[in-house]
Amino acid sequence: MFQPRKILVPTDFSEDSDLAFLMALSIAVKYQARIFLLHVISNTVQQSLADYCLDQSIVARVLNESIVFSNEKLQEVIDKNQQSGNIKVIPDVRKGQPYEEILKEASERKIDLIVIASHGKTGLQKYFIGSVTEKVMKEAKCPVLLIRSQGK
Repeated sequence: MFQPRKILVPTDFSEDSDLAFLMALSIAVKYQARIFLLHVISNTVQQSLADYCLDQSIVARVLNESIVFSNEKLQEVIDKNQQSGNIKVIPDVRKGQPYEEILKEASERKIDLIVIASHGKTGLQKYFIGSVTEKVMKEAKCPVLLIRSQGK
């Protein structure tokens, strides 16, 4: 029987990502698994900053601030949603192409299960998140549990 011990939950801090985290928590409680909560700062953010800033120190500062902010947001998600204090949740922030970083994290940590929202942000971004999810589902070496959008 499949019993995941390490669960990866990629998040973009959307409501749907929160639902994926809650699902991962319920699975983790059942199997005493650890959860790795991951946020990826996309290369497109870094490239956009570089395109509009002549001073690279500003780009570096903004990226560092983004990492700090993302870590704080991850901790908020953990604090807001974690009812069971026995489950270890490890937050992580990476920079890069989101689907590639999700797959790298899964490989490096030997993840047993990825729990991911079908779509995240609204508007145009939701299509990018959808494509990230599709690529993760196709290329992941472990099972992927897709949490469908609670769309309005």
